[in-house]
Amino acid sequence: MRIVAGKHRSRILKTRPGQDTRPTLDKVKESIFSSIGPYFNGGDALDLFAGSGAIGLECISRGVDTCLFVDASFEAMKIIKENIASLKEETCCTCLKMDYKRALQECVSNQKTFSFIYIDPPYGKIAYDEILNFIDKHHLLTKEGYIICEGLKEDEFLDHYHSFKQKKETIYGITKICIYKGNEENQ
Repeated sequence: MRIVAGKHRSRILKTRPGQDTRPTLDKVKESIFSSIGPYFNGGDALDLFAGSGAIGLECISRGVDTCLFVDASFEAMKIIKENIASLKEETCCTCLKMDYKRALQECVSNQKTFSFIYIDPPYGKIAYDEILNFIDKHHLLTKEGYIICEGLKEDEFLDHYHSFKQKKETIYGITKICIYKGNEENQ
């Protein structure tokens, strides 16, 4: 697995061995970032269910100022920290080893907002609607921000969640990517 573009282009990242995590394929990452704009001019990212941290580090490489990495797994957090250190990006990366509900609540308590949120839970185990509604209710997405959900191709996603709406839905093999954009008119 590698960084696709930006200042860390082609850098190799570690991933957890075994079947517990599914690294997002390079072609899927490239498609996602092509859809939302290949580079960022600052902003903050949230990599929820971060796994190896590859998506958040891709955001950093493409110009995001900071990234919050969340994963409940000790092994995943160890790999994320190793990947951050290998890129020498410790100053702009924060890691939270906790479940997603507690992490999202901490974001609310700390009044954090994000211009990019990536949600890639274990397939079939987490309710996207609950997470998306929480993000919407607590205004965790900036007006111009994006939420990307990665799930199984059978997963159902609504066309909109109050203040943000679906921009694109694409299937890659067994994977579905759904991109939501902040709706400036409703915020």
